[in-house]
Amino acid sequence: MLVEVCWPANHSSGRNAAMRDSLKQKIIQVCHQKIAQKGETVGVSFYAFFANRNDDPELLMEAATWWIQTQRLDHFEKARKILQLVEQA
Repeated sequence: MLVEVCWPANHSSGRNAAMRDSLKQKIIQVCHQKIAQKGETVGVSFYAFFANRNDDPELLMEAATWWIQTQRLDHFEKARKILQLVEQA
């Protein structure tokens, strides 16, 4: 089965796609918290930055797009790696 995917006109597949500051700060805070709790080798997924409800679908999609399409990350990645990527952005 062939599935065609259509991207919005403002879609950016570049590695430097912008991310809103509030999301960056949340990712940094959660990664530091997870590292402090579980150590340097702890893994996270982009779901770690959200509550267990879909109360901000645009923000969730922004995080998912950055994680999956922009950075091409696996489902779970080391929190330390995510910190480095976000701080470089």
